[in-house]
Amino acid sequence: MSSRASKLRVLDYAGSVNFPVWLTVGGWTIHPHLFFELLGYAVGGVIFLALRKRQGDHIRTPDRWSVVTAAVLGAAAGSRLLFWMEDPAATAGYWLNAPEMLGGKTLVGALLGGWIAVELTKRWIGVRVSTGDLFVLPLAAGIAVGRVGCFLSGLADGTYGSPTTLPWGIDLGDGIPRHPTALYESAFMILFGAFLFRLAPRLERGRLFTVFIAGYLAFRLAIDFIKPGATMALGLTAIQLACVVGLVICARRLRRPATSPVPA
Repeated sequence: MSSRASKLRVLDYAGSVNFPVWLTVGGWTIHPHLFFELLGYAVGGVIFLALRKRQGDHIRTPDRWSVVTAAVLGAAAGSRLLFWMEDPAATAGYWLNAPEMLGGKTLVGALLGGWIAVELTKRWIGVRVSTGDLFVLPLAAGIAVGRVGCFLSGLADGTYGSPTTLPWGIDLGDGIPRHPTALYESAFMILFGAFLFRLAPRLERGRLFTVFIAGYLAFRLAIDFIKPGATMALGLTAIQLACVVGLVICARRLRRPATSPVPA
C-alpha cells in the first residue's frame, strides 16, 4: 500500500470514529477525558518524584509540599475562574447549576492560578528562591497525555478546533472536519518538553519555569485563533487575554539579569 493511500485510510478511519471514544479497562468502561486526565496526573507525578530524587531539592521538604499544595489548589481555582470568564453570557445562564459551574476548566487558568498561589504561599512561608523548575517536565508530559483525552472526548469537551479543509481535519460528530487542536497541543508539548530538557542545564535557576510558561502561553495565544470562542476585547478571547498578561509578566522576568533573583 502506498504512503498516500495509507494516510487516507487512517484519516477515513478517524472520521468514522464515534466520539466520545469510551475506553474499556478490565471490566470498567471509562470516559476518555477522565482516563487520560488521571493518567496525565500520574505520569507528571512520577516524573516529578524521579527528578526530585535525581537532582535533589534546594528547599526543605515541608516547604516543597506546601508549594505543591498551593499549586494544586491555585490551579483548581484558576482553571474554573477563567472558564467562567470565557463566555459571561453562558456563565450567567447556568450560575445556579453547580455541575456546570464546577465541571468546566481551562488549562491556561490552571497554570496561572497555580503560579499565583505558589507565589503567595512562598511569601507566607518565607521562601525567597525559585521553586518552579522541577514542575516543568512533569507539566509538559502531563499536558501531552491529558490532551489525548480531550481529543477523544469529541465536541463535548469544548477544546475542538474551527472547521478546516485540510486533509487531517477530523469529524468529531457534527459532520464538519475540524482542526484536531488537542492533538496539536499534545505534539507541541512533546517537542517543547524535549527542547526544555536539553536547555535546562544552561539556564539559571528559575529561568526554565519562566521559559516554559512563556512558551505555552505563546502557543495557546496562537492556537486559540483556530478555536471557536467568544471574543472579549481586541478580537481576543478571555483565554487569549490571560495569555497576553502572562506573557508580559514572563517577558519582564526574562529581561532581568541572570544574577537577579527570579521568584518563579
